[in-house]
Amino acid sequence: MSDNPNFQDPVLVTVTGRDQPGITARMTGILSKVGAALLDIEQVVVHGHLTLSMLVRLPETSSVLMELLFAARELGVSLDFQPVVVPRFTAAPNSSRYVVTMVGRSLGARELHAVAERLAQHKANIERVNRLSEARLGSIEVHIALPQERDPEELKRSLLALAMSTSDFDVALQRESLYRRGKRLVVMDMDSTLIRIEVIDELARVYGVGEQVARITERAMQGEMDYDESLRQRVALLKGLDVKVLRDISSNLPLTEGAETLIRVLKRLGYRTAIISGGFSVAAEALKARLGIVYAYSNVLEEADGKLTGRTVGPIVNARRKAELLESIALSEGILLDQVIAVGDGANDLLMLERAGLGIAFRAKPKLRQAADTSISAGGLDTILYLLGLTGRELQEVLG
Repeated sequence: MSDNPNFQDPVLVTVTGRDQPGITARMTGILSKVGAALLDIEQVVVHGHLTLSMLVRLPETSSVLMELLFAARELGVSLDFQPVVVPRFTAAPNSSRYVVTMVGRSLGARELHAVAERLAQHKANIERVNRLSEARLGSIEVHIALPQERDPEELKRSLLALAMSTSDFDVALQRESLYRRGKRLVVMDMDSTLIRIEVIDELARVYGVGEQVARITERAMQGEMDYDESLRQRVALLKGLDVKVLRDISSNLPLTEGAETLIRVLKRLGYRTAIISGGFSVAAEALKARLGIVYAYSNVLEEADGKLTGRTVGPIVNARRKAELLESIALSEGILLDQVIAVGDGANDLLMLERAGLGIAFRAKPKLRQAADTSISAGGLDTILYLLGLTGRELQEVLG
């Protein structure tokens, strides 16, 4: 029984066929003429093929369905309709909305099947699938409803394990909220994140102390010494190095794939950007000027008579300091932490990633990948733009 005695129960009208201008106008014009109630509508065009679905409530005495069929025939499209039973009372929603973003060199049925299978295992219902990339099927956005009794962390770990089992594509899970597309600040580590090298390793190699520095780094990674002490010992080995070597390396830093595109798009969209690095200020400042980054914080190497003294000046930028700097920048810019993205590759980036609304482990070790909100291993830094929900068409418009 309908809510209004003069109207029938809702009908789902679906139009399919070759897309052309005027189809939607013609169909809605017919509905408008008879006073039909439009309850819902969705339209999509895939490679020139249109699917238009409209949920309508029609007057009981109307022959509008026949008019719609005649119009469809004239337009060269197909029309189907079926009654839909709508409950008088709708129960409160018992699921939460999330977005799964897939990014790869080339996605296909195998990759989408693997992700869809994981979603089904966690009882997540796929509500919508969008293609984000333009020239090829390189990025797909899947909108899902996850039952509230299901743990999103378990789903995230399952999707992460899937991505870690292959180098073909990355997959990220984000809560669908106002802040997903409302990020305003992107904070990045420098060495092995924004650039492809570790500056201290390059300096040590040139100075002939590469093996000694590598041994100290390994001890720190094994937990035999903390970050601060390992940095002091490695910097001490650089005592006497000509500062010109540091400046030469800093002026020719090899950028990570996608770094220039990422920064260029972020700047044009009004994002604030920052480097927060456990590396060295000469390199960070060079990148800041080269890319137009707003903030740069890193360790300052002490100089005397054109040589490095083997010491640093000021507080060491360690894991805790990185997190504090992220908060400080957000506060000074009036940006909520939920609107911050942090990107890093090492253990000393973990606290920074945890403070941000979206923490991204970039080509990182498994431990950091598991702790971060999401990870990127198959693509470049510009993959982050798809995680913001930007489409290939929008990126082309921005890059002009």
